[in-house]
Amino acid sequence: MHKKTKATCSNCNWQKICLPIDLGSQGLERIDEMVTVRRKLKRHETLFHCGDDFTGLYAIRSGFFKTSTPIEFDREQVTGFQMPGEVLGLDGILNDHHTCNAVALQDGEVCSLPLDLIAKLSPSVKRLQHHVHKIMSREIVQAQDVMLMLGSMRSDERLAAFLINLVERLHAHGFSRTEVILQMAREDIGSYLGMTLETVSRIFSRLTEQGLVEVDQRHIRILDPVALSQSVSQFKGTRAS
Repeated sequence: MHKKTKATCSNCNWQKICLPIDLGSQGLERIDEMVTVRRKLKRHETLFHCGDDFTGLYAIRSGFFKTSTPIEFDREQVTGFQMPGEVLGLDGILNDHHTCNAVALQDGEVCSLPLDLIAKLSPSVKRLQHHVHKIMSREIVQAQDVMLMLGSMRSDERLAAFLINLVERLHAHGFSRTEVILQMAREDIGSYLGMTLETVSRIFSRLTEQGLVEVDQRHIRILDPVALSQSVSQFKGTRAS
């Protein structure tokens, strides 16, 4: 069972990431009224399932999540990884039900943003309405980037681009620009990038041999960020299958 507690945006460390800056005290008070609960989830616990009714959005307060779409033979296609300060649930807006599963990769907490209250509040807090539109636009751009990556990049380049994107997103939230602990399994990375687990492991080994990264299980240290970025378009290793 989910553990629920009352949420307060006004004293949250992530408010400048989740919410538009300069809402003012009155704006934050109205947001506090809208964010009804925080939900604590354990590792591997599902926030929502594919097919569930869409009731609102979820702002990630702590923890990492993955979204995936079920496919045949009890398999899944990983569609994204989300971190604190980002939003889950936008997939449910179109048809009023979720089109993917959202699962916690580690213990985490999300703030529930009920749809009916968002609709009521957005017109009166214009910056919030604009911010929601920006979040939706960002999701579209990220989806386009993934399609471009899968359609035009070699396997080596996909993994390099994935690592660069991940550390940049984390750095925007105040974390290191060169080190990351992967919360997702390599099999999930492979599903997201359209590769097998064996290919992901082989490319990590190749990046290590070339001195671009240092790998200690899930701890990844980028030794040469410039060269890793250049490898996205100029990778000189053997073409991965």
